[in-house]
Amino acid sequence: MMKKRFCILTSILVLAFSVQAQNLLKPEWNFKTGDDISWASPDFDDSDWKEIQAGTPWEKQGYEGYDGFAWYRQKVFIPGDLKKEAIKNRGLILYLAKIDNSDVTYWNGHIIGETGSMPPDYRSGYDDLRAYSIPPDRLKWGEENTVAVRVYDGGRGGGIISEPISLRVKGFEELVVIKPVMEREDFLIQKEGPARVKLLVENKQKQTLSGKLKVKGVSDFGKDFFSTQQEIKLGSGKTKDIILNLGTPDPGFYIFSVDLASEGSVKTHNFAIGVRPEEIVSPPDRADDFDNYWMRARRELDAVDPQFSLIRQDSLCTDTHEHFLVEMRSLGNVLIRAWYIRPVKNGVYPAILHVPSFASTMGPDNLFPMDDMVVLGINIRGQGYSHDALPIIDGYLRHHVTDKEQYIYRGAYMDCVRAVDFLYSRDEVDTSRIVVEGGSQGGGLSFATAALDNKRIDLCVSSVPFLSDFRDYFKIAEWPGNVFKEYFDEHPDVPEDKVYNTLSYIDIKNLAPWIKAPVLMSVGLSDVVCPPHINFAAYNQITAPKKYLAYPYSGRHGVPGNKYTPVKYKFIRDHFNMHR
Repeated sequence: MMKKRFCILTSILVLAFSVQAQNLLKPEWNFKTGDDISWASPDFDDSDWKEIQAGTPWEKQGYEGYDGFAWYRQKVFIPGDLKKEAIKNRGLILYLAKIDNSDVTYWNGHIIGETGSMPPDYRSGYDDLRAYSIPPDRLKWGEENTVAVRVYDGGRGGGIISEPISLRVKGFEELVVIKPVMEREDFLIQKEGPARVKLLVENKQKQTLSGKLKVKGVSDFGKDFFSTQQEIKLGSGKTKDIILNLGTPDPGFYIFSVDLASEGSVKTHNFAIGVRPEEIVSPPDRADDFDNYWMRARRELDAVDPQFSLIRQDSLCTDTHEHFLVEMRSLGNVLIRAWYIRPVKNGVYPAILHVPSFASTMGPDNLFPMDDMVVLGINIRGQGYSHDALPIIDGYLRHHVTDKEQYIYRGAYMDCVRAVDFLYSRDEVDTSRIVVEGGSQGGGLSFATAALDNKRIDLCVSSVPFLSDFRDYFKIAEWPGNVFKEYFDEHPDVPEDKVYNTLSYIDIKNLAPWIKAPVLMSVGLSDVVCPPHINFAAYNQITAPKKYLAYPYSGRHGVPGNKYTPVKYKFIRDHFNMHR
């Protein structure tokens, strides 16, 4: 069932990017690290740039360890004999699959699309599939055109990292539109009783559309719950509404796959909905010594001299902000590192503690100065700038998983508490206004920090929180469930209950009742790595003031920054009374 759900959500990769028409792109691109907006110009001479293959991270092509800005450029000849078809079909479509992490893409010097956002308001668009439309009036027929892709990589693999990549005349897949329409923009159904979804089908082709529409729905656990099919005939420029009556679904999340087949072509649209998510029941499974376990961890941390050390980074400091690498000792006397940015102007400032997503690095490439707050990005043990402390990233989730006292996340959670200790040690920090913030693993760390340090964390902002509701999690998600399945296969002598017992101590579902600070959580209904069921398993245990935002098409990193980031910072500033 787990694989069925994963395949339904990812099948769009095959169908939406199938190349039935001529691909005008070459596999090779000219490539250069750095950033200069003049590189978008078609007149720029890039003849001395290196050549690179799109579809593979640049780290594997001679740029190991490079994070930051880089550009891809390519001259593309557009045959004149495509003009009639392109005008008929409203232009070309450029597919760039996934880019790690954010991009702005130019055609002949004009922006045709962007995904994620660039520094200083950086947001990863890693999980989004790029499909950028180029209208006919932007095309130079019978001559070379220039496509330039400005990329920002916030850590680890970078660039145009996946396939297929193509440039072609728009066809059936682009000209037939399937769009679910619901009462709420977030695709949540909050009312009890019968539920329904309206599908809008639009035919932008010049000819009549005739075909068969199939709709299939499964629960987030992969259980079939809805299926229908019907013949459809639709004139050029026409639309049709199709009502899906779903009966009375239980609280939870449901994934739909819609296929429209016509004359050998198939259009697929996948989407997800949520039904009364605050009624999802996944009770805590705390061990009898759960409270004592974490009290002991905190006492052990307090017994370690933090030895805070600030190393000023002169090359990054400006007239307005100072940048520091921070070293400190955490649980087990492990050396961990953080990145600290503070305004030069004297004052006492609220603090934002950024906690990392899995295997990411908190540092100058993805932490940015703020005029009205100090910024601290912690690198937990074994990850980022603290990787040398415990260089185990490939086996991180399973490290000492049969020993609750040594399990990696016991120390990682205490690393986040130690970061709060650091903020409390600073005279320029207003210790009555500290917010912890992060996404994915960072979302889980945010919940854990707010729970374990609930007297000092004043606000918690968590996006798609990880590390929750493990027994259900491993049934729903391909990863990390496969990591633990492999572990059980490799260690048949280890009782599964022993592993789940260890995980129960760090399960944010079990920690959530300790949170006292107001919470903002965001979820992606189409997230296959941190699915919304596990997000709400923890959220529904919080008794503090709380609210959530749901984004129906968002995956693991796809919470849309142009909408979410302003809401997130408004939430923080409103609660801290930071009105400008």
